[in-house]
Amino acid sequence: MREAMEFLRNAPIFEELEERDFARVSACGVRKSYKKGEVILMEEESGSALFVIVSGEVKVVRIGEDGREVILSILGPSDIFGEMALLDGEARSASVVALDDAELFVIHRKDFLGLLHEYPSIAISLLKHLTQRLRRADALIKSLSLKDAYHRVGYVLLQFADERGRIKQGKVEIDNLPVQQEIANMAGTTRETVSRTFSKMEKLKLLHVEGNAVTILDYDLFRQKFT
Repeated sequence: MREAMEFLRNAPIFEELEERDFARVSACGVRKSYKKGEVILMEEESGSALFVIVSGEVKVVRIGEDGREVILSILGPSDIFGEMALLDGEARSASVVALDDAELFVIHRKDFLGLLHEYPSIAISLLKHLTQRLRRADALIKSLSLKDAYHRVGYVLLQFADERGRIKQGKVEIDNLPVQQEIANMAGTTRETVSRTFSKMEKLKLLHVEGNAVTILDYDLFRQKFT
């Protein structure tokens, strides 16, 4: 049972709960599986559930007027999504698509609101989470509007470094980086530009690229350049 609920323990909104409370939370939801490429949520549809990622990754996307996909974020195990529409009752603000086979834990609105009343610490943690997400969105908007493609790609890599990288002696290793097209969709550019940017960064000794793994060779220097 402990292993079965580990994803809940690692989810930021449940971090203040006592050990005895996780069984109660687990009883409020159900697990659902999605195949790679399957649409989990559609932008503008009504929202009635919160999702916690058990395994796999998903991308949060919006489609521009020109039909181009813009990736707002890529989420992995213990991340949550769907909380905004769940709270305000408005339509979904973006679509969510499985990047690979994924398993999700789904809590419907009535049950989640009951948990908020029962455990006020969840509401406080949720507010912190929403604030952090808003700050990241503000930084992304600033990056997309004020910087050139080279710096936007660098900023996206910095996001991955902060969210999933392993730091060691000033270097940051990022495994399982998304494909270059996904990075391009996050940076508002093309796959070819991402490829050229990676090559330029390698020549400047900022990065080492090996397959879908990237090592930032001097994290402090990289952060200075791309924030």
